Amino acid sequence: MDLYAQAWWAREREVAGVAAMLERSDLLFALVDRNADRLVGFARVLTDGVYLAVVLDVVVADDCRNNGLGGSLMEAILGHPQVSRVRSIELVCQPDLIAFYRRFGFTDQVGHSRLLRKSADPILMS
Repeated sequence: MDLYAQAWWAREREVAGVAAMLERSDLLFALVDRNADRLVGFARVLTDGVYLAVVLDVVVADDCRNNGLGGSLMEAILGHPQVSRVRSIELVCQPDLIAFYRRFGFTDQVGHSRLLRKSADPILMS
C-alpha cells in the first residue's frame, strides 16, 4: 500500500480491493529491497496467454526511480512465457512515459483504436 500511495492513479485504493486484485491477476511482478524489507517495484499482467496480455500498475518507488528498476520489471514481464508468446501486449501510460515504453517495442500508433473507459458509479462502490 505504501508503493501505491506514491502513484496518483492508485492512491485511493484500499487494502481489501488490492488483496482481491492481487488474487485475481494472472501474473505479479515485484522488486523487493531486502535490506530495507520493502517493496520498491511492482507490475501485474492480465492475459489469455494466446492473443492478449495487458500490463498494468507498473510502479517504482519514488526514491528508487532512474536506477533501471522499471526496465528490469518490463524485461521480466516481456520475457515471461505467458506474455512473450501472445500476439499483442498492451498497456496504458501517461505521455511522459511513452519514450520509456518505446524502448521495449511499444508504440502509440495503434491504427484507429481509442481507449474507452466506463467507470463504476461511485455511489455503488461505497
